[in-house]
Amino acid sequence: MKVMAQMAMVMNLDKCIGCHTCSVTCKQAWTNRSGMEYVWFNNVETRPGLGYPRSYENQDEWKGGWIRKADGRITLRAGGRFRKLATIFSNPKMPSLQDYYEPWTYDYDVLLRAPAQKDFPVARPYSIISGKPMNVSWSANWDDDLGGSKEHAVKDEMLKGIEDKVRFEFEQTFMFYLPRICEHCLNPSCAASCPSGAIYKRSEDGIVLVDQERCRGWRMCISGCPYKKVYFNHKTGKAEKCTFCYPRIEVGLPTVCSETCVGRLRYIGLVLYDADQVLEAASVENDKDLYAAQRACFLDPADPAVRKAAREAGIPQDWIRAAQRSPVWKLINTYQVALPLHPEYRTLPMVWYIPPLSPVVDVIRDTGHDAEDAGNLFAAIEALRIPVEYLANLFTAGEVAPVEAVLRKLAAMRSYMRERTLGREPGPAIAEAVGMTEEDLYEMFRLLAIAKYADRYVIPPAHAEQAHALEEIATDCALDYSGGPGMGGSGPVGEGSGALTPVAVENFRMLTQRQTAESLVSGGSKKGRVNLLNWDGTGMPDGLFPDGTSAARDGKAE
Repeated sequence: MKVMAQMAMVMNLDKCIGCHTCSVTCKQAWTNRSGMEYVWFNNVETRPGLGYPRSYENQDEWKGGWIRKADGRITLRAGGRFRKLATIFSNPKMPSLQDYYEPWTYDYDVLLRAPAQKDFPVARPYSIISGKPMNVSWSANWDDDLGGSKEHAVKDEMLKGIEDKVRFEFEQTFMFYLPRICEHCLNPSCAASCPSGAIYKRSEDGIVLVDQERCRGWRMCISGCPYKKVYFNHKTGKAEKCTFCYPRIEVGLPTVCSETCVGRLRYIGLVLYDADQVLEAASVENDKDLYAAQRACFLDPADPAVRKAAREAGIPQDWIRAAQRSPVWKLINTYQVALPLHPEYRTLPMVWYIPPLSPVVDVIRDTGHDAEDAGNLFAAIEALRIPVEYLANLFTAGEVAPVEAVLRKLAAMRSYMRERTLGREPGPAIAEAVGMTEEDLYEMFRLLAIAKYADRYVIPPAHAEQAHALEEIATDCALDYSGGPGMGGSGPVGEGSGALTPVAVENFRMLTQRQTAESLVSGGSKKGRVNLLNWDGTGMPDGLFPDGTSAARDGKAE
C-alpha cells in the first residue's frame, strides 16, 4: 500500500443557480490577459447542452482519455508514442477556435462619440484575435439556460439512445447547471500525452500543473484531455490549465471559484488513496465498474493502519487530521452521494458531483402533490427513469443504480428534515429506507445545507520543510496583464522566453514598489489597463478611466 494525498472537490449541483460568478472571478484571476481571451479555466454549462468547447464529450471525434485493450492494459485513445511522433507537427484531433468561440469586443467609441442623430448608433463586434469585424455565432455559454435548445441541446452526446424519450420531459422541466474545472485526475491522460513531459502531477497534493519552461506547444495534451480543460496560449505558445489555485491552497485558502461561489456549492478537502491501486482501478473491464473501482482506491483516514502508512510515506500529521475532517471524504465514501464526471474516460477524476434532485421535485410539485413527502419522492425517482438515465450517462458510465441510490438519499434527507422542521417526530423509517441512520441524515443535511466555511473547506497549509518540492513557477500563477506575474517578460527570442520569476518574489516586488513609491502604482504595464489586484485603493490610478474623464476630474481639461 502506497499512501498518497490528493486535494479534491465536490460540487452540489442542486445549489448551482448558474450565475457564472465562479467563471468571472476565475477569469479575472487567471486568464484575463493577452493570448487567453477565449479561455475559461472554470465554466458553467447548461445541461442538456453542447458544453465548452462544443461537443467535447464526443471522444470518437476528439480521441481523449484512455481505452482498455483486449489484453487488459489501458492506452491513450489518441494512440501511443509512435502515433504522436507521426502527427507531432500536425495534430488534427483538437478543437478549433470556432469550437471554443472567437472572442470579441465592440467598437464602443461609436457609442461614446456619436453626435445627436435620428438613428440609434450601433457598436459592431470586432474579433479580439484578428481585429476584423465579425458576426457572433457561438460563445462559451451560447446555449445557456437552454438557449436555442431545439438546435443545440438536442445534439448533446449524453442524449444518444434516449433522444425521443427525453425531449418531451426535458422541454417541460429538465435542466440543470454543471460547473466544470480541470479534474486533476489520479490517472491524467493529458500528462501521458505530453511529448515534452511538461505536465506533471504534484506528489504532495496531486494538483496537475504545466511546467512552462518545458512546454514546447505540441498541444498533444489538449487532444489527450477528454474534458478539454487544457488550453493553448497563442501569444506565448504554451499550454495552460486550471492550477486548482495552488498558491492559495498552499496557505490554506480555497480556490477562487470556491471562495466566490454564490450558492456555496463547492467543498474542498484532502483524500488519502492507495497509489498502487490506481492502475488496477483504471483498467477494470466494464466501464460501469469504474465508479466503484475508484472509490476502492480511497483509504479511510480513521483506520489506524492507514494513518501509520501515511506517516511512513511522509504525510504530515496535520494533513492526516485534515483528511479525517475532509468534507470530500464524507460526501464520497461516508454518505456516498458524490459521483465522478465521466468515469468511462478512465482518468479517475477528482472533482465529483452530487446530482440534482430538483427535476424530480419540480415534477411532483407540478402535479399538485406534496413534493417533500418521502413516499412521493421515492415513487417519482422510480418513475422518472429518463432524467436518471441522463445523469447516469454523465456520472456513472450509464449505470443507473448508483444514481438512483444517491437521489433516494437526497430525497430521504429532504423529507426527514421537513418532518423535523414542522415539529413532527419522523422516526427511523425514512433513514432506514435508504440504509442510513437518523444521525447520518441530519449530519449530511448540515454539511450540504448549512455548513460553515471551515466545514466546507478543510485545507491543510503546505509545510515549510517541503518548500523545495513545491513548484512556484510564475507562469502557473499568471495574473491579468501582459508582463505581469506569470507572463515572464520577453526574453532574447521573443514573448514568453527568458528566466521565470517565482510568485513570491513577484508579490514581494509589487508590495515594495507600492509601499515605497511617491506616486500611485497602477500595477499594469500595458497602456490603458489597470491591474486592480495590485491597486491599494488610494487615489485614481492612470488608465482607470479614459484620459478625458481623468483630466476633467483633475481640473486639467481645457
